[in-house]
Amino acid sequence: MTQAAVSYQVRQLEDRLGRALFVREKGRVHLSETGRRLLPAVSQAFAAMGEAFASLGSDEAEVLTIDAATSFGGTWLSARIGGFQLAYPDLAVRMAMNNALVDFDTSNVDVAIRIGKGAWPGLRADFLMRQYLAPIASPAFIAEHDIREPADLLRVQRLAPNDSWWAEWFAAAGVETPPAPSRRGIELDSQLQEASAVQAGFGVAMMTPLYWQAELASGRMVQPFDTLYVSASSGMWLVHRENRVGVRKIERFREWLHAEIGKDRHILPEALWQPPT
Repeated sequence: MTQAAVSYQVRQLEDRLGRALFVREKGRVHLSETGRRLLPAVSQAFAAMGEAFASLGSDEAEVLTIDAATSFGGTWLSARIGGFQLAYPDLAVRMAMNNALVDFDTSNVDVAIRIGKGAWPGLRADFLMRQYLAPIASPAFIAEHDIREPADLLRVQRLAPNDSWWAEWFAAAGVETPPAPSRRGIELDSQLQEASAVQAGFGVAMMTPLYWQAELASGRMVQPFDTLYVSASSGMWLVHRENRVGVRKIERFREWLHAEIGKDRHILPEALWQPPT
């Protein structure tokens, strides 16, 4: 439609309502109070219609599109997602990894793995597990710096030393919270990058042991202390739009993911399975 046609339709709608939807002043246009009140419901209605039409194609194609947090998606989930495809050979899987919150209204993503508190309007959120971390390093680094107790980590190179996770972990380990380092050191975007730095012998990083079971079992990396930092307010969630509850490919993935994570439950503290408050 042309700009003039849009303006005509807006005027027709305002005449029908008997109220202005836009305020026009000094060559600019913005929503009136009535327009602001209507915007959420109208936006949701258009999004629902768009989702309905989009789902006709995506559901028929039987392609499950997953958006996962980089650290989780690039380690634990990537190592197991083949099992889901074998269980449901009629479903194809497409997975992207990033740490930004996906916008379900402007993308073709079916489900996402998010880190947070789990309260996102318009989304169904299934709790998976609490976020948790522990210091991990290479065995050579541990030996070279004679790391024997948690306080020894204060005198060695740490990745992202200013991160609050370090202070929380030291407190859990009974070490007096140290002052923030004078320099920020190296900060990386994901545990995938941190693992490369750690295995190259450059420092110790706060990482999630569950993601690195193979490396820890083989001795390529070491978790020198059993103490864990368990987030009190942040967890990992499987999310999708509320209006897609019951879609086969989403429900099958949700069931599979819960069952797969359940296999690791025996090796982790019970506190990790309690939703954050």
